[in-house]
Amino acid sequence: MVTAIILLNVRRDRVNETAQALLELGGVAEIYSIAGDWDLVALARTATNEELAELVTNHLLKLEGITKSTTLVAFRAYSKYDLEHMFSIGMEEKPAR
Repeated sequence: MVTAIILLNVRRDRVNETAQALLELGGVAEIYSIAGDWDLVALARTATNEELAELVTNHLLKLEGITKSTTLVAFRAYSKYDLEHMFSIGMEEKPAR
């Protein structure tokens, strides 16, 4: 599983609409509206790096309203919750046909 934290600057008049549109993209798990230098944070979880690249370059950055982004790829997760188990549901390998 590949986890990424995506920091987004969004046009002020499009923050809510952009957050909702992001949630509809496969691989985007959560969206947070934040204070500071960035407007939104998206947490993405994909099975492979290629799927993450597809999500970011071919889907996420084409959404109207996003003016700038930075994608941070997580190497390890530290949590008191079993994140791998929580987010791997439905991501099992399918047998080859």
